[in-house]
Amino acid sequence: MRVISLVPSITEALFDLGLATDEIVGRTKFCIHPKDWVDKVEIIGGTKNLNIDKIKALEPDLIIANKEENIKEQVEELMKDFKVLVTNIETLEDNYYLLKQLGHLFGKEEKAQFFNLKTYEAFNITKSDKRLKVAYLIWKNPYMTVGGDTFISKILEELGFENLFKDQNRYPEVQLEDLKDADLIFLSSEPFPFKEKHIVEIREVCQNQKIMIVDGEAFSWHGTHLAKCGDYYRELLEDL
Repeated sequence: MRVISLVPSITEALFDLGLATDEIVGRTKFCIHPKDWVDKVEIIGGTKNLNIDKIKALEPDLIIANKEENIKEQVEELMKDFKVLVTNIETLEDNYYLLKQLGHLFGKEEKAQFFNLKTYEAFNITKSDKRLKVAYLIWKNPYMTVGGDTFISKILEELGFENLFKDQNRYPEVQLEDLKDADLIFLSSEPFPFKEKHIVEIREVCQNQKIMIVDGEAFSWHGTHLAKCGDYYRELLEDL
């Protein structure tokens, strides 16, 4: 089967499940894992600016998209000519069924079950008795955070945190003053590449909060990636 993945985390999952480069024939420029393998796969644009002509030329049997990652109109255009699987992952349970579905689709059921068990183990860790309030920033100029209906927010909850903006939807803009009710401020390494200098800037306003840069992939990449983050989650909670 010739597959094109329009989702970075799903590209990683397909390789983890055991698909080869003659099966995964197209991927986005943001599909960076696993590096040794994705470099051998044709780039078909970005997640939100797909090269439709290049995709058509690759003649895929299946295209895998995501409701949040990709543009609806572009996906609908592809649906006119190809079979498209549109995923929508909002919770860990959704992630479980995604891997189960991919495992069944490609005859990789055992590998899918392995990664689901490893994901369960990754979150089976000792959490703080006190639910610390977290403001999780994903963007700067303007500052943007995550609402309660996002996958990132669900991962925060699974790790025992409380999303300060759980009552808001999607990715609201915030002011630094809005972060003062948080115990912790997490600066995600992606999509905006927060650095140490940004901690200094934010600390000028938020002087009583612990501010730290966190691995954005560990909070936002679904699929098999979460199964590899157990040590990272453990160390994060121990540091706090």
